[in-house]
Amino acid sequence: MADLEKIVEELSKLSVLEAADLVKLLEEKWGVSAAAPVAMAAGPAAAAPAEEVEEKTEFDVVIKSAGPKKIEVIKVIRQLTSLGLVEAKTLAETPDAKVLEAVGKDVANDAAAKLKEAGAEVVVL
Repeated sequence: MADLEKIVEELSKLSVLEAADLVKLLEEKWGVSAAAPVAMAAGPAAAAPAEEVEEKTEFDVVIKSAGPKKIEVIKVIRQLTSLGLVEAKTLAETPDAKVLEAVGKDVANDAAAKLKEAGAEVVVL
């Protein structure tokens, strides 16, 4: 049997992007989804939908503009992506550049909040 404490310790060392990649790999390997199940309330004579709508599980964080505090935005980009200074500066100066790609909803919203706090104009797609 695996030493669960060791596994927890190793997983704790992963960056957010590495953890997201791990989730994708496990979902593919085991054929499951890590998305939380959504309970449906049954109403009287509720008709079944003709087509299942799949909930979006991967989001992109796109920077529209660095705003007036570009240095602060570059610092946040570096924290989120572990890019070098030049790459982060280029990303901050490029309109519609993806700061994070295919991340979970919570990660995307957290990153967007940090970038907005630093003064950037950001959208989560």
